[in-house]
Amino acid sequence: MSPTTILAYLAGLLLLYIVGMLLVIPIRILIKLLINGIIGGVVLFFFNLIGGLFGTTIAINPLNAIIVGVLGVPGVILLLILQLLL
Repeated sequence: MSPTTILAYLAGLLLLYIVGMLLVIPIRILIKLLINGIIGGVVLFFFNLIGGLFGTTIAINPLNAIIVGVLGVPGVILLLILQLLL
């Protein structure tokens, strides 16, 4: 094999690695967002159990679950303030 062929193979492998990483990173972000959304839905469920005693509930939908999943407790407070204002 000539050195040009070896360099071409190495360049091809490097390009394949770069393309693979570009495809893996968005999938990793989507999986993290999905897991955070599920956790947010669970948090909203428990908030509605406790808040139901006081007459305050927040609807559980995908947008609210993602907001709570990403922001955590401040997300619950944000949704509560938005519900009280609107």
